[in-house]
Amino acid sequence: MKRIVLTGGGTAGHVTPNIALLPSLKKYGYEVFYIGTENGIEKQLIEKEGIKYFSIKAGKLRRYVDIKNLTDTIKISQGFFQALSILNKIKPQIIFSKGGFVSSPVVWAAWIKRIPVVLHESDITPGLANKISIPFANNICYSFPETIKYLPKTKSILTGIPVRENLFNGNKSFGRRLCSFNIEKPIMLIIGGSLGSKILNNIIRDSLEILLQDYQICHICGKGNTDLSLRNLQGYKQFEYVSDELHHLFAMADLIISRAGATTLYEILALNKPNILIPLSRQASRGDQILNAASYKKQGFSNVILEEELSSESLEREIKKVYSNRDNYILNMSTSGISDGIKEVIKVIEDNVNNLNRL
Repeated sequence: MKRIVLTGGGTAGHVTPNIALLPSLKKYGYEVFYIGTENGIEKQLIEKEGIKYFSIKAGKLRRYVDIKNLTDTIKISQGFFQALSILNKIKPQIIFSKGGFVSSPVVWAAWIKRIPVVLHESDITPGLANKISIPFANNICYSFPETIKYLPKTKSILTGIPVRENLFNGNKSFGRRLCSFNIEKPIMLIIGGSLGSKILNNIIRDSLEILLQDYQICHICGKGNTDLSLRNLQGYKQFEYVSDELHHLFAMADLIISRAGATTLYEILALNKPNILIPLSRQASRGDQILNAASYKKQGFSNVILEEELSSESLEREIKKVYSNRDNYILNMSTSGISDGIKEVIKVIEDNVNNLNRL
């Protein structure tokens, strides 16, 4: 049996595309292993899938001077040697890396062992972990056409993002029952990212009195961010995080308000859901979500509110605009020619393994 190691973590966006690949990898005869951190979100998500999980140390890579760079460099070194030991034990034919700080030591260890590496970049511009891993990769899969100018053209392939197959099997009625919603008002789904968004949560809650006049609201607000005073408010349902039932919530949604992480964007596009994107500001990120959102706006898939411009008034205004023009957004998304990310990524993985076997 062929063996593959998947790696990536830190946020759900670095993990869910790996999970999306699992059924096809098993179909193609791969035994799957995962390398992540001990306490990251990737561990709980992957272990639910019954995949053998290995933990390594991981340190954050920073572009600025910080005393933590010293201690994190030690963690990164430890992670590298731990990854090397794990790869010696597993002896995989290939590594597939989705990025995040835990992935770089795994990629470097694979290069030392001459194990082929396939990277995947979801955002328009590569994150730092992928940037420093690119020289050691055999191929880089990417998701936005604009990304190619940041990558070595000879080994980069436009694949899109693997989207979980069950995402297309959501049940509207079941989603409504989960939230105790009726069929009389349209439903708005709020997605603040796997870690939640304080500013988005606050604006939504400040706007509830007006929004609930016309909509029912399902609010995924992040761990520890539920407001107990609102738990019995009719037409408003809160979740800290949703995994198994997310496809049902997507199915019932008539409008989605979301951060602009690339994985969620690709899922929204695949499902043709009218949406408003509120990307993380440059003060809180490297600006990748702003670029992702701008690309979707340019293609007519989304409307965008920059975080600096977000208020109850701007949110209410854009909701009216997008919902009244929802058919245009649906048409633009449905004719986008979105690629099958799973099929394309599996092809790249298989090509690398087959090339290895021919040596």
